[in-house]
Amino acid sequence: MENPQSLHGFPGGLALDPRKAMSTEQPLLRLPLGFEYVLPLLQHEGDPAEPVVAVGERVLRGQVIARAEGYFSLPIHAPTSGTVTAVEPRPIPHPSGLLADCIVIEADGLDEEEQSRPAIENPAAVHPSRLRNRLRECGVAGLGGAAFPTHVKLNPTGERQAEVLIINGAQCEPYISCDDMLLRERADEVIAGVQTMLVALDCPRALVAIEADTPEAMAAVDAAIEASKDERIERVMVPTVYPEGGERQLIQTLLGREVPSGGLPIDVGAICHNVGTALAAWRAIHYGEALTERVVTVTGEGVHQPRNVIARLGTPVADLLSFCGGYTGSAERLIMGGPMMGFALSNDQIPVVKGSTCVLAASDTEVVTEKHAMPCIRCGECAEVCPASLLPQQLYWHARDRDLEEAEAYHLFDCIECGCCDVVCPSHIPLVQYFRAAKTEIWARQQERQKSELARRRYEERQARLAREAEEKKRRLEEKKASLAARKKGDKEVKSEIDAILSRVKARRQQDSGEKGD
Repeated sequence: MENPQSLHGFPGGLALDPRKAMSTEQPLLRLPLGFEYVLPLLQHEGDPAEPVVAVGERVLRGQVIARAEGYFSLPIHAPTSGTVTAVEPRPIPHPSGLLADCIVIEADGLDEEEQSRPAIENPAAVHPSRLRNRLRECGVAGLGGAAFPTHVKLNPTGERQAEVLIINGAQCEPYISCDDMLLRERADEVIAGVQTMLVALDCPRALVAIEADTPEAMAAVDAAIEASKDERIERVMVPTVYPEGGERQLIQTLLGREVPSGGLPIDVGAICHNVGTALAAWRAIHYGEALTERVVTVTGEGVHQPRNVIARLGTPVADLLSFCGGYTGSAERLIMGGPMMGFALSNDQIPVVKGSTCVLAASDTEVVTEKHAMPCIRCGECAEVCPASLLPQQLYWHARDRDLEEAEAYHLFDCIECGCCDVVCPSHIPLVQYFRAAKTEIWARQQERQKSELARRRYEERQARLAREAEEKKRRLEEKKASLAARKKGDKEVKSEIDAILSRVKARRQQDSGEKGD
């Protein structure tokens, strides 16, 4: 299938060694059931889920164990049947290495499933809101790494309507091949998911973007589209350039439209979803299946048998590595994600979550662990490769000097942290680390300002409430005084009337007595 869709490209980028072949030689395999599963309450963008199970409670696969807190949140479901053994802080996959609240389940080996969500047999015949609600009930999030709640993304706000749904199969980061293998083996379900998403989004067409170096995936998608006979869906081959799979970069390549600074894809009429998300959406709609597993690439020179596996959420990374033959003698560093945008794991007991695309057991030749940073020589190479058309050199100076207002003025938050600038920097300056630190400090300051503003508003509201209460108390007191005064006045008037009546009665009696005496 040739590309009728014209391509436009994006600025910068790098041609990197893909290093994907080692993990795509074997078919997908499902990981055997483990002994313990650790489910963080926050596996998605937005608000964390709230536990609804207690220690000692038995749960079934697909059962809600933590409910969504608000619209911008998702529930968490049990990945298998077993017993809740703890609700406590545990290490989670995050660059900070900090602990976060998790639900721990000891599997019973039965893998019994809860059957509580009936299939929606004909998605095209139901209202889009019903489809979005089902995706929310099933905990479906973006599986490309960001884990944005899918129901929110399929319900864009604002005046602009979605003109095109982009399905992102351009997995451009080296080593990661989970989307490639998913498309090779389950393209029919992915395309069915795309059809469902078009209904939920009320969108007229979809583009399935796949990189040029994945011919097997392209062939599988072409066959699935042809079998679907759906003319709304088109497969598009995109160049193998990093970071082609970035949301903004892919939109620019396919549509020639640049998402504005601080804006969203819907601002240019586009919505992007990952191929794995499309599959999860189809499973949720057609089978009522909650998101409890995902495809994960296990790769690198530090593992004996690199491959892609289907792993239950909450599975410790150690179980994935053990299933793939265990560590080799050259294992030097454990990374969640790829070498460009991933982060180091402190240990292999960290669990797989919704956004876990890859576990990279890297040797010392695959990742650079330590390089002495030298002063910036102002060569400008970082700006040449930046896919967001930023000036990393300027951003670095402002971030280093903690001149955060200037960093924001240079569009710090448009940085996608792809790491291209790090790769080409001849001075080995960890630019992305500076950018992340600056963003974190800005967010922290914003939160402090919000807290201060909230405290100020609460104080002002309290003072206003106390003033209102004092005024109300004063008003009630005055009304009470007036009422008492009126009552006293009324009592006097009544007493006077009674006295007058008694006087008249007395006078009449005296008059009657006088008349009788006569």
